[in-house]
Amino acid sequence: MFSVFFGLALGHVRNDKGRVLAEAIEGGVPAMLKLTGYVMYFAPIGVFAAIANVVTTQGLGVLAVYAKVMGSFYIALLVLWAVLAAAGYVVLRGKIFPLLASVREPLLLGFSTASSEAAYPRLMEQLKNFGISERVIGFILPLGYSFNLDGSMLYTTFASLFVAQAYGVPMGFWQQVTMLLVLMVSSKGIAGVPRSGLVVVAAVMPMFGLPEAGVLLIMGIDIFLDMGRTATNVVGNSIATAVIAKWENAIGAAEGVDRIGPEALVPTR
Repeated sequence: MFSVFFGLALGHVRNDKGRVLAEAIEGGVPAMLKLTGYVMYFAPIGVFAAIANVVTTQGLGVLAVYAKVMGSFYIALLVLWAVLAAAGYVVLRGKIFPLLASVREPLLLGFSTASSEAAYPRLMEQLKNFGISERVIGFILPLGYSFNLDGSMLYTTFASLFVAQAYGVPMGFWQQVTMLLVLMVSSKGIAGVPRSGLVVVAAVMPMFGLPEAGVLLIMGIDIFLDMGRTATNVVGNSIATAVIAKWENAIGAAEGVDRIGPEALVPTR
């Protein structure tokens, strides 16, 4: 909310000081992306330490449990991808397949770094090359990065239910439905950086009588789950942006459309 109001206020400041502040904020983006890269260099060490800690305290048998969790999680992600692609096909028809092919590079970048922010600049570029209007990309994509987090919601739900099963805490059907609704709201605004989902999981678990220490059980495999979560967020936001652009007649620049609006679909020469 602060970002929305601050952006509106900054947009109405027309003097030189406002322009200097806006340029300073834009100049900070490359530095933050570089900082993310530095953190990712040390991420393997942190992942090794987290897994070593869990194996030391729980024994080697915990690896089989983790394998089941990760396998179930990625199967659920594949089902979600199929649902997203089917929903996109209803609006985009045959263009859904070229769209998914065009965003494969930012998707792999997000998967390998577990950071949506790292894939954001490249994703914007690929959507623009696909023919989507910059106006739609500039509005829908940042909005989706805050509110359209399908992978994050699935991740937090899996993590919470895994902790409940690990500690033997029974959860009825309606408790699970309530948890789903709570996580649907609380997952909005998750930062697009590694391990950000753990913050939401740790905050929600006490509401359902789950021990906060259960987060340590997830921490060992969090990076592997986070990679799938991030890739799903990239796919979901790509499809959402393309669908909105289709509804607004703001897609097709790659086919020769140079202006926006139903009356402006005129092939360029």
